[in-house]
Amino acid sequence: MRVVVTGGCGFIGHHFVRRWREIHSGDRIIVLDALTYAGDASRIAGLAELVVGDVADPEAVRGAFEAAGDVDVLVHFAAETHVDRSLHRPATFVRTNVLGTQVLLDVARERGVGRFLHVSTDEVYGSIAEDAPPAAEESPFRPGSPYAASKVGADALVTAAFNSFNLPTIVVRPANTFGTGQYPEKLLPVLIRAALRGEPLPLYGDGLHVRDWLAVEDHVTALNLLLSAAAPGSVWNLPGTGGRTNRSVAEAVCVATGVSTDRMQSVADRPGHDRRYAMDGSRLAKLGFSATIKVDDALLGLVAEWRGA
Repeated sequence: MRVVVTGGCGFIGHHFVRRWREIHSGDRIIVLDALTYAGDASRIAGLAELVVGDVADPEAVRGAFEAAGDVDVLVHFAAETHVDRSLHRPATFVRTNVLGTQVLLDVARERGVGRFLHVSTDEVYGSIAEDAPPAAEESPFRPGSPYAASKVGADALVTAAFNSFNLPTIVVRPANTFGTGQYPEKLLPVLIRAALRGEPLPLYGDGLHVRDWLAVEDHVTALNLLLSAAAPGSVWNLPGTGGRTNRSVAEAVCVATGVSTDRMQSVADRPGHDRRYAMDGSRLAKLGFSATIKVDDALLGLVAEWRGA
């Protein structure tokens, strides 16, 4: 098969490329990546062919497709993802996440792509009240940040491409993903690096915001399953191993690094900070998937990674 992976030099993307290569050793993989601050081409060396380009640039996208030939699978990771950055530069997020997705859809239609898997986020559902059930795939969108709003726009465009043009799309909404190779602006690397450097561990507000944590290994396992089993036009929640507060995660980091929890420090809260994310994963569970790797079980390995960085 011929596979195009956008954002394949990023955190989750390069893990997907590695897993796909392990499973499908004879396939041809083309990675389209703009190599922004969070991309690293060395991650896919020897695993895939790299086309450097922006997903919002139609010529760059066509170049990746031409390099691949007839594309059987397109997996779309490429995105601006950091909420704090979106608060300061929302237009950048709209360009990459919304316009870039539409450009990919247009070229995918032109080229007759076999499957188009779009990687979204649980943040499209917004904050879920403590006494409310987890969000199902049909739950309304309530984005709390420009980042989340841009992913809502992308999701809607992907769904419209299926409804209007029968493009064989799949939308996946994963929980907060963690693992090796994550860019240091994300919460777990921030906490681990602070602990190792003897600095305060920063927590927004009271630290009681709840996130569901999904190991990148579980994430790519689910994507591979959905590429083989999901129906065209379907939407899937991809939860992790359960919700926990940011404060409890910071406490676990303190244990793993051997520092006192007194080092945790509250900082001014983020504007519009969603209080709780929670998704219903029963649809995916019917395919036999459930996340298995917990944050605590992975922490020692992540600490070792950052200690050696």
